[in-house]
Amino acid sequence: MRVFRYDPWTLLEQFRNEINHLSDTQENGHGNSYVATSDWAPAVDIVEDNEAYVLLVDVPGVDPEKIDIQMENSVLSIKGERTSGQGQPESRKRAERPRGTFHRRFSLPDAADADRIAARCRNGVLEISIPKQQRIQARKIAVEG
Repeated sequence: MRVFRYDPWTLLEQFRNEINHLSDTQENGHGNSYVATSDWAPAVDIVEDNEAYVLLVDVPGVDPEKIDIQMENSVLSIKGERTSGQGQPESRKRAERPRGTFHRRFSLPDAADADRIAARCRNGVLEISIPKQQRIQARKIAVEG
């Protein structure tokens, strides 16, 4: 007979996380970076400088070849999956790392150059570089009269 340790605080924490996720989904609406079909959402940092926007996505344990990045209608979509890893579910004593699929979406500003987006994955961090388009300087037009 297996003995399971009952910890009511763990259940409460899971409930709180679900409520927070639900409220994030309702507040952010259509432009939300979480999708209801996701099992988990990787943490993301967004950095901007004069040349580009850079997204740093924490995806340890995710095979870089199984990450799908798409750009459509100024929305960057990142999908992937973290598999169960080592050991069968029955043999695990503790499991804190989320598994399953993830899907994040980000609305990009008009200055983003979709044709030159580049991505690389190193040490469990996916780095997506989105260069900015060169701004065309406004020119003065003389009015003849």
